[in-house]
Amino acid sequence: MEKIKWGVIGSGGIARRRTIPEGIIPSDLAELVAVYDINTAANESVASDFRVSASKSINELLDSDIDAVYVASPVNMHLSHVMECAREKKHVLCEKPLGLTVKEAEQMIDTCKKEGVLLCAGFMMRFHAQHELAKILIAEGKLGTPVYGRAQLSCWYPPIADSWRQDPVMGGGGSLVDMGSHCIDLLQWFFGDIREVSCFINNNVHPYKSEDSSVVTIYFENGALATVDAFFCIPDNSSKNVLELYGSKGSIIARGTIGQGESGQMIAYLEEDISDYDAQQARNNSDGMNIDPKPVNTYLGEIDEFCKAVRNGSIPRNNGNAGLQNMKIIEACYKSAETKRTVEIMD
Repeated sequence: MEKIKWGVIGSGGIARRRTIPEGIIPSDLAELVAVYDINTAANESVASDFRVSASKSINELLDSDIDAVYVASPVNMHLSHVMECAREKKHVLCEKPLGLTVKEAEQMIDTCKKEGVLLCAGFMMRFHAQHELAKILIAEGKLGTPVYGRAQLSCWYPPIADSWRQDPVMGGGGSLVDMGSHCIDLLQWFFGDIREVSCFINNNVHPYKSEDSSVVTIYFENGALATVDAFFCIPDNSSKNVLELYGSKGSIIARGTIGQGESGQMIAYLEEDISDYDAQQARNNSDGMNIDPKPVNTYLGEIDEFCKAVRNGSIPRNNGNAGLQNMKIIEACYKSAETKRTVEIMD
């Protein structure tokens, strides 16, 4: 398969730390050609490290010999950057969220469809090998009827000068949209469509404008319930990024699979036969079934699937519609936090 030639808008940050070195560079299906960042020094450093062209403008980047663009700029720039790429017939992998609002996400999808280019959102956690096996177990009915899920992603993120994630005007919000969105996406991927949400946000520790604390309660179309907790004010090693999935036939419990890495521990506690009521509610000491597939770098999986989709027209699991649905849920969460009411997800 001929390699897909990539450009990057917003070459610092997550692009430099993860997506370029772990996704684009090692992929047999991708080739990095050019990078652009508003920070000229940082951009030239990235270009030098990976021996590619340092574009001086977005136009220069789009005029180069590329097929696709990874957009990793601040959220308030996602709309304009995606639209520019689409109009130049470049396929786009845009970091989540797709925009500041549902309307912006819809504009991106409509424009990319009109221009005939692929649009995907950066939900790389769908590509974690253990998450993939958990989804298969659920789809096969091994968990029984979905009952409850919990997804946690927190870190220590103190005030940093000019950090767009700490300003809702630039980032759309704080811990909820930045980290909670990944958790919500995973739970929806496992359990199906979400009907309504309720949400609380707060600034418990840090004084910046975006929230540093968020908790979401989710009601799924199939009746299952879930909670998402995402904080910018819990020390890194104190948050174990727990994933818990419960059903009428058992549970799947994971620690450390949610995040930017490819590792973690996942154990399934599944019961073939449902016994009668046990008044003693006894628990045995079974260690469960260890879910330990060969690790897959999530950024590499994301890039490879995108490249294959460009060539063969398949639909990636993190396609634009997944990004749009996530935006609808996030927007409903912020509305719930503002109004102190449960909010239904609109079609």
